[in-house]
Amino acid sequence: MFKAYAWLTLCVMVWGSNFVFGKMLVEDFSPAMLTMLRLLFIVLFLIGISSYKKHLKRINKSDVLGILLLGIIGVFINQWSFFVGLQTADPTTSALILATTPILTSVLAAIFLKEKLTIRMLLGSIVAVIGIYFVVTKGNLSSVQVDKGLFWIVITMVTFAIMIIMTRHFSHRIDPLTITFHSNVVGLIVSLPFAFLMDAPIQISSSISDWSFLIGTAVVVHGIATLIWNNYIGHVDASKASILSNLEPFVAMIMGLILLYKPITGAEIIGSVFIVGGVVLSTYQRRKLTCPGPEKKLPRVAKKIL
Repeated sequence: MFKAYAWLTLCVMVWGSNFVFGKMLVEDFSPAMLTMLRLLFIVLFLIGISSYKKHLKRINKSDVLGILLLGIIGVFINQWSFFVGLQTADPTTSALILATTPILTSVLAAIFLKEKLTIRMLLGSIVAVIGIYFVVTKGNLSSVQVDKGLFWIVITMVTFAIMIIMTRHFSHRIDPLTITFHSNVVGLIVSLPFAFLMDAPIQISSSISDWSFLIGTAVVVHGIATLIWNNYIGHVDASKASILSNLEPFVAMIMGLILLYKPITGAEIIGSVFIVGGVVLSTYQRRKLTCPGPEKKLPRVAKKIL
């Protein structure tokens, strides 16, 4: 059990570091080009895994449209808006905003999947919003100066929540690897023309170290960490494992301090406590009410793409 939690915590540390990694990458690659390149290496990694496991299945005709939408919204737009936002947005603030994804997911699940929306979720949402407001205003509640990059991070959060809902819908009849592979292929195909149309000017680093960093983070963050998570998630309680994901903003703070020399402010600490507390409050009741089975796959599936 200790080994399982240790590996899962390592995965969370990797995912939390992705905000700082992304901030560093957008300094050397333009957003649309970075999105295309990262998806390319993710798809190549998934091809290798699927060839090894020989577990990849075809998509039924009735699911093709849904997978296309998942690839466009949950993969391409999600990745592209993430990098566009990180051009100007603070990585710690971005991590805190994305930490509220479970709350939005609960609301969307109540609307589209007819899941129950409780008072606990509403209270948790209010607490989390207070935390976001505190972080965005940097503790100065009398003035609000929102970085334009944060609007794109909100888009990332919304598309991530949509991805979770769509993936949960498909997971009843399609295995996670098949969903992930096909949706990422769609995202890659869609990103190809945009990589040359949306960036002005196109920026591509010529440094081998920058390319190594891009490839390494793509494979480790979206490939190896996901495989480790999937391997050990079955050994622990799903609700406890999902709480570990709330450590991501704190990891982003620490990695920002180490790699970007960005000091941790009191407003970020207070805001993160409100946000994480609100997320835990809003999701605790919901996880108790859900039955085991397909729903338990959520922690595995939700981390597949971003």
